[in-house]
Amino acid sequence: MIRLIPRDEKFFDLFEEQAQNVVEGAKALVDLMTDYTNLEQKTLNISRIEHNGDEIAHTIIEKLNKTFITPMDREDIHELTSALDDIIDFVDATVERMSLYKIKAPTEDAVHLAHLILRSAEEVCQAVTELNNFRKSSQLKKHWIEIHRLENEGDRASRAAIARLFECEKDAIEVIKWKEVYEYLETATDKCEDAANIIEGAVLKNT
Repeated sequence: MIRLIPRDEKFFDLFEEQAQNVVEGAKALVDLMTDYTNLEQKTLNISRIEHNGDEIAHTIIEKLNKTFITPMDREDIHELTSALDDIIDFVDATVERMSLYKIKAPTEDAVHLAHLILRSAEEVCQAVTELNNFRKSSQLKKHWIEIHRLENEGDRASRAAIARLFECEKDAIEVIKWKEVYEYLETATDKCEDAANIIEGAVLKNT
């Protein structure tokens, strides 16, 4: 059946741009955690990436408000945009707190959580890339299953990190600082799972 008013497929391009920006931010986080030098420059770079994400999200929402027929439910477009934006927001917030709290060096737990965020972000990006052709894709389910697995691993890693913190750190101020950093890192993996859930829901509604 020919559509008299075609759907605007540009949303998929914008989602892919937004997801690639998230991966860029996650890579920058791993770089900071594994090479804790040039902190001011690296922090500013992550902030720049976060601002770029805000601009892409604003473009999507603005386009949503002006588009009559959309390729997905409006609610799904809005929620996926917000979830992708939240991932990079929590990456940026983590680094901001490490700077504000004058963290001397990342822990092994923080490095591990940063790598989990990157792996999750890459899976989200691959899922978003295939979203345009979801009816033909046999890979989408694989991606969201892996994102769920990584989120569970992030939960376990965060709980273990906080347990070690209370067991080994004698300085109460350091405990407070690191507990918050771990929680922000873990929340970034939660937001990746949120994006996966939205993608899964949108696919199921349209198949």
